[in-house]
Amino acid sequence: MKFFTSFRKKSPWILHYNAGSCNGCDIEILAALGPKFDLERFGVINTGNPKQSDIFLVTGPVTYRSRERLVELYSQIPEPKVVVAVGSCTTTGGVFRGMYNVEDGIDRYIPVDVYVPGCASTPQLIIDALVSAIEILERKSKEIEKPFKLFGSITTIGHKLSRLSMAQRVDHDEN
Repeated sequence: MKFFTSFRKKSPWILHYNAGSCNGCDIEILAALGPKFDLERFGVINTGNPKQSDIFLVTGPVTYRSRERLVELYSQIPEPKVVVAVGSCTTTGGVFRGMYNVEDGIDRYIPVDVYVPGCASTPQLIIDALVSAIEILERKSKEIEKPFKLFGSITTIGHKLSRLSMAQRVDHDEN
């Protein structure tokens, strides 16, 4: 079984969403994806479809207009998923905090796994955050793969068969 663990690593696809920023962090993300920093060496590919994404990369402060779309995109990404908040605007509202149309940060609406500091974050910080996100994604996918073992028997409720008493979580070693 240990032979197959080396093949579990997959190439995560990221969905980049701008929630209303000044585009400083967006330019740095494009620089990280470019040939100088070559983020694709880690297998990361930028995609536009949330149903094919593994990592949700968000930039900019959450505005009232982008709030619903942010939650909608998050719900469309299949499990396991990792959220990366890039820049101070995304984490706290940044320089736009306190404005009439800006929320504080995205962690009020969706759970964030990795925070990237800075106003415009550097490509090195973005690459480091995405490498951390890949490790979190691997850990989350291993938690989903924990096996179930069937116990008990099939019972009848009314005139229908019920298998509810059969499934129980199996405790096993983490080795």
